[in-house]
Amino acid sequence: MKTVAETWLDKQKSTAIRYATAATVMALSLLILLQLAGAASADPDRWMRQGWKGTDFSKTSIDFSEVLSGGPPKDGIPSIDQPSFRPASQIETLGEKEPVIRLEVNGELKGYPLQVLTWHEIVNDTIGGMPVAVTYCPLCNAAIVFERRVDGEPTTFGTTGKLRNSDLIMYDRKTESWWQQFTGEAIVGSQVGSALKMVPARVVSFSAFLAEAPDAKVLVPNNPRMRDYGRNPYAGYDSSRRPFLYSGEMPDGIAPMVRVIVVKGDESKKPMAVSMALLRQKGEMMLGDVTVTWTHGVNSALDKSRIADGRDVGSIRTTMKAADGSARDVVHDVTFAFAFHAFHPDVKIMIE
Repeated sequence: MKTVAETWLDKQKSTAIRYATAATVMALSLLILLQLAGAASADPDRWMRQGWKGTDFSKTSIDFSEVLSGGPPKDGIPSIDQPSFRPASQIETLGEKEPVIRLEVNGELKGYPLQVLTWHEIVNDTIGGMPVAVTYCPLCNAAIVFERRVDGEPTTFGTTGKLRNSDLIMYDRKTESWWQQFTGEAIVGSQVGSALKMVPARVVSFSAFLAEAPDAKVLVPNNPRMRDYGRNPYAGYDSSRRPFLYSGEMPDGIAPMVRVIVVKGDESKKPMAVSMALLRQKGEMMLGDVTVTWTHGVNSALDKSRIADGRDVGSIRTTMKAADGSARDVVHDVTFAFAFHAFHPDVKIMIE
């Protein structure tokens, strides 16, 4: 089996910039080693020469040394800005248990398969009249949807090619500010101090999505031959002992690559997190006033070389009782313990 670094390099060779020569691959491998050793430089002047002239680097909420290059340049992992869809009943490229982000806004329902998002990481779309950015960071297993507005105006988001705590750093095309995908917060640029609004969504199996709404739209590649859609370039990653491109502190009492369910708090509340293993054992738990349930039937997107063959990690739903007694979905994320700890080191993960 290939190492995580090797499979990661395979992905980068398949991006729009293809790393074609052996010399380039060797140079990229050396870059990874330097990053893991904490030796990669963080130089805003150099970044500006690499296409970031529109970013205001005088404003930042982080130390630039925390930013690592993921390999590809700006937009080297291309976002999908003009998404194509087909009715779920006409999809033949998804396995029954393949993970799909289920998103419903103002009565409109759409599905975004992780086999597509793995290779693009951001889909800029409009659903139910709301402009959204549907995002997925494979290294953190973080599938999060945002309302894509900056200063109240719709914009689109792209990939910077950079990581912080092994998590995708996005940028908006209005101000070229950098945004942390895990938190939705602007970390560099004129928007520092702002945060994107998260939109409730959940990962379900394709078969469940199809059974619920066979006519609902499902994202399909604009060019099916552009990538090996359905392949997982991170084979074995979620069974590895350590995360990739991360050298921060590890959580206590729980392995770094264990999945945890994070219920996002509002500005007045801290997020809450529980290990997938504990929730799977109980089936249902209460985190504050949020009901968290686990059901079987969804493949891991980060296990086998083909996503359709991945082991069953289950599906999560988080709901809160509304005033009329109905259950409404609330924002949550299913991520790895190391990522949650990196961004919320003062919050304990429930493991028993």
